[in-house]
Amino acid sequence: MTLKANNSNHGLPDDGLVPIRTVSSLTGVNSVTLRAWERRYELVKPIRTPKGHRLYTMAHVDLIHQVVALLDNGMSIGQVRQVLETDKTRPGPVPEPTTPFDLWLNYQDRLLRAVAAFDDGELGEVYHEVLSLYPVDIVTHRLIMPLLRELGERWMQGSGSIAEEHFFSVFLRNKLGARFHHLSRNRAGPKLLAAGLPGEQHEVGLLLFALAALDRDYQVVLLGPNTPLLELPPVVERVAIQAIVLSGSADIAAPVIEQELPSLCRMVAMPVFIGGRITDHCFDAITAAGAIPLGDDLNLALRGIDATLARR
Repeated sequence: MTLKANNSNHGLPDDGLVPIRTVSSLTGVNSVTLRAWERRYELVKPIRTPKGHRLYTMAHVDLIHQVVALLDNGMSIGQVRQVLETDKTRPGPVPEPTTPFDLWLNYQDRLLRAVAAFDDGELGEVYHEVLSLYPVDIVTHRLIMPLLRELGERWMQGSGSIAEEHFFSVFLRNKLGARFHHLSRNRAGPKLLAAGLPGEQHEVGLLLFALAALDRDYQVVLLGPNTPLLELPPVVERVAIQAIVLSGSADIAAPVIEQELPSLCRMVAMPVFIGGRITDHCFDAITAAGAIPLGDDLNLALRGIDATLARR
């Protein structure tokens, strides 16, 4: 379905139109993906100014949310177009995919074969393809995190190697880092300080969170993994930070959560959020420390941050 709009029938005054950057913030879909949906699939056709700038109505935003819901349900972008064209007013719950083809397992298989061959070129091709068509949080939830778990399980079972896991982790860290620095300019939302908890050596999850936050127009000061918590208050004093976001895996040492985290929460006058698998094991201790557990779902985590900051 193509949503067409023009200045005479969009139902909103001219100042009700919003630019692509605002739409990205409202929907979590980055501008590259929105342009791909427009060019390749004609899913969302914005209004164009005389200079060619894209402007969107709230109807566009609602349609994008509908597309994201269908994608999050496991559909491919091609299936989404078919569903919308078949029934523009489909009532009831989001339909299940009707084909045995599993888009994400196919992508995962392609990436696994590239990793096993240590093929940086194929990895890059698949990576850029999927991120041009799907929002980063859906890619993270349905492809990147399952693939990282699969590589870890392959290593433990003896069918894979540490070299494969490290190869993919380095590739992903480089790609995500470059994307972060490209997207971090000209963001206007609240500023988040993001870091890995002491003892956390992995940074892919933190980078994925930072990218999803940038897509929602947050500003992010990124410190990386294994950051001493006592280093954070001086940063807060020098930069206009609205919230701190920390990430950690399941094996973070207990004193970090039971002693260092409460001390940090007392020292800073702002929300301190904790994400990652650590929240599955230490939910009560995190809450008792004065922090807010987010879990490891990026979309839900950012909604929680949105809601908390909106109340302040």
